[in-house]
Amino acid sequence: MVKILVIEDEVEIRSNLLELLSLEGHDVVGADNGVTGLLGAIEHAPDLIVCDVMMPELDGYDVLQALRQDPKTLAIPFIFLTALANKGDIRRGMVLGADDYLTKPFTRSDVLTAVETRLQKQAVSQSRTYHDQVNALQQEIQRFRAGLNSEQTNLLGDVRHHFKDAVVKLDIVTNILKTLPPGEQRERSIALVQNVCATEIKMLTKIPNFEYLLEATPG
Repeated sequence: MVKILVIEDEVEIRSNLLELLSLEGHDVVGADNGVTGLLGAIEHAPDLIVCDVMMPELDGYDVLQALRQDPKTLAIPFIFLTALANKGDIRRGMVLGADDYLTKPFTRSDVLTAVETRLQKQAVSQSRTYHDQVNALQQEIQRFRAGLNSEQTNLLGDVRHHFKDAVVKLDIVTNILKTLPPGEQRERSIALVQNVCATEIKMLTKIPNFEYLLEATPG
C-alpha cells in the first residue's frame, strides 16, 4: 500500500485530500503545518508528499529544501499545492526539487492524475536504479574474475568441487546416522563426518576473503 503524506494548513482542503486519497486505497497521513509535516516525513517515510506552499511555521519551500538535504527523504516524490501560478514561483519549486504542481482550486481528477503519474515515474526510476546496481555488481565480478591468475582460478575450482562432493557425503552420512542405533557403526559414521569437515576447513584456511571469492566464482 502506498503511503502519502498531505501537508496542508487549511482544514477543509486537508480533510478532502485525505478522504480522496484514502478512498483510492492509499495509506494517508495528514499534517497541519510545515513543522509537523517535516517531522511526519521523517517519521513515516512516505512514498509521496503533497504539500501546500503558503503555511505558518515553515512554508512549503522550506519543507522541500529540508527534505532534499536529508539522504533519507531526498528521493521522496513531492507535489506542491499552490494558489500561486506564476512562472517564478513554479520555477523556484522546481529548482528546489519539486516534481509537480497542483494549482488551487483543483479537481478530483487533477489530484489523482498527478499522484498516479508521480508514483508511476518513481516506480520506473527505482526499477532502473535496481538494474543499474545489478549491472554494476556484475561488472565488478567480471573484473574480479579477469584479475585472477591460473593458480587462483584452479584453486577456486578445486574448492567448489570439494564442497559439492562434501555436501553429498554429509547428506548420505546424516541419513545413515538417523537410522543407526548407538554402536560401532554409528561411531564410524560420526568419525567420517568429522574427517570431511576437517578437510573442508583446512581447504578454507588457504583462501583469504573466502566468502567473497566463492560468490564471485562461476558454478
